[in-house]
Amino acid sequence: MPDPTPAARNLSQAIDDADHQQVNEAAREFVEKLTFATADEILAMLSEILDEDWMALPPWARNLAYRLACLQRPDDPQLLREAAADLLSFGPDWDTFAEDLKRRAAELE
Repeated sequence: MPDPTPAARNLSQAIDDADHQQVNEAAREFVEKLTFATADEILAMLSEILDEDWMALPPWARNLAYRLACLQRPDDPQLLREAAADLLSFGPDWDTFAEDLKRRAAELE
C-alpha cells in the first residue's frame, strides 16, 4: 500500500522552501500517493503531519485528503465530522460543504 506521509512531508518542505519546481514535483507525488492510499493510510498521514505542524499542508491538500477518505468511508460519522471541522478552519468558502458533512454525520447516527 502507498504511504502518503512521506509525500506530504515533501510537499510541506517544498512549500516552506518556496522552490516552485520542487513544489510542483512534490504536489504531483502527493496527489499520486494520495490517489491510491486507503482511508486508513490517509487518516494516519493527516494525523501524523497535522500533529507535528497544524499548518504543514495547504488547504487544497487537506481538502483532497479528507475528500478521498470520505469517499472511501461515506458512512463514518466520526470521519465526516473531522473533515467538516477541518473545512471550517479555513474560512467561509467551504462552510456549506462542512455543514453538509455534519448533517450527514448526524443522519447516520
